[in-house]
Amino acid sequence: MKAFVVEKYGKDGARAAEVPEPVIGDRDVLVRVSAAGINPLDKLVRNGEFKQFLKYKRPFVLGHDVAGVVTQVGSAVRGFEVGDEVYARPRDLRVGGFAEFIAIDVDDVAPKPASLSLEEAAAVPLVALSAWQVLVERAHVRPGQKVLIHAGAGGLGSTAVQLAKHLGATVATTVNPRNEELVRSLGADVVVDYTKEDFSKVLSGYDLVLDSVGGANLEKSLTVLKPGGLAVSAVGPPDAAFAKQIGAPAVMGLVMSTLSRKIRKRARALGVRYEFFFMEASGSQLRKLGALYDSGKLRPVIDSTFPFDRTLEAMAYLEQGRTKAGKVVVSMEPDND
Repeated sequence: MKAFVVEKYGKDGARAAEVPEPVIGDRDVLVRVSAAGINPLDKLVRNGEFKQFLKYKRPFVLGHDVAGVVTQVGSAVRGFEVGDEVYARPRDLRVGGFAEFIAIDVDDVAPKPASLSLEEAAAVPLVALSAWQVLVERAHVRPGQKVLIHAGAGGLGSTAVQLAKHLGATVATTVNPRNEELVRSLGADVVVDYTKEDFSKVLSGYDLVLDSVGGANLEKSLTVLKPGGLAVSAVGPPDAAFAKQIGAPAVMGLVMSTLSRKIRKRARALGVRYEFFFMEASGSQLRKLGALYDSGKLRPVIDSTFPFDRTLEAMAYLEQGRTKAGKVVVSMEPDND
């Protein structure tokens, strides 16, 4: 089958290839890929940013978001049949959405939301699971709380703005002014034009900040939190809890604790908390999220769609910062340009 694989780590490490079709295990479903989402995580994995603890055997197929049709089910699989339309964020070490077929653990798969096309569904899993796991599972956002979501027009940001609003929060976000109308339509109550304003000068008293920018932006985010508030970053320095999450050796926990020492010390001095976030695959959470998409509480935001044979171009388009809002998707349908 056709696929895009990581042959070596680095910017030029991915290429098109012919690889064997996956062989499914007892608990797997084989999915014919209809569309796949592009994520910043694809670049990080391709570049080897996580190679110390995600031990991929190269060459491996890249791609963390997928939507498609079930073509085969393992002997222990219940609840899915050949012909079902599904979506998933396959678990780490089993990613592979940039291919014609992928075998996915049944626990990671959910029925595609009926209201979404397969291309729309492919834009959803990673960012929706990330938003859910931060806002619902970790921060337990409640009505009346104040939540700041950086980059509210991005893939993660546009999803998190909607979910935070659904949970009853007052939602602030930082955007380029061209996207103000979009984020307000998604539910943002307070919109900060980061090209003209310093969010840390105009916002205060927030319960939660979700950061996907990192660096100085993360440090400033600590200052807008109220005492006891939480800053969660998907791009900031990893912490010891992350090492435990992925089952890394104890020495790796010490390394990660050291990497995040500065930001954690700063947070303590301000009376707030910092946590690193790395999402986990979950078919059961995707079912809950699917209901929110079908009820109109959430909607995908798609910047552009590329044909499958231009997957590397789609990755470059995202890496070069050319997206205006939302996700980039690659489609197996031949009529997409």
